[in-house]
Amino acid sequence: QVQLVESGGGLVQPGGSLRLSCAASGFTLDYYAIGWFRQAPGKEREGVSCISSSDGSTYYADSVKGRFTISRDNAKNTVYLQMNSLKPEDTAVYYCATDLVPFGDLDPDEYDYWGQGTQVTVSS
Repeated sequence: QVQLVESGGGLVQPGGSLRLSCAASGFTLDYYAIGWFRQAPGKEREGVSCISSSDGSTYYADSVKGRFTISRDNAKNTVYLQMNSLKPEDTAVYYCATDLVPFGDLDPDEYDYWGQGTQVTVSS
C-alpha cells in the first residue's frame, strides 16, 4: 500500500528556515518522482518542487527558486524540502505526492497518491 507521511512543519518567523520530510512506504522511492505541493486557505493547490528518479532532475516554482531545495535519501526512502528565507506568503499546508512514474512535474492533477499534509506558518 502506497503511503506518504509528511513532517517538519511548524511556526517560523519571516526569514527563518524549516525542513520538511516526506517518508514513503509501500514502494521503493528510488524509481519514482516525488512532488511537493502547497495549499493556502482559499487558494488552489500549487506545485512547489519535484524531483525525478531517473536523473535526479529538480524543478521549482518561480516563487520558491533560490530559497527551497528538494533532495532525496533513497536509503531512508525519504524526500526532503529545505525551505530558507521563508516569507508570510509561504504559509500553507504542504503535501508530498507521487504518481509512481520516473519523471515528475508541478501539476497536482498528475499525481494520484498524497500524504496528509503538514502545516507551515510564517509569521512574526
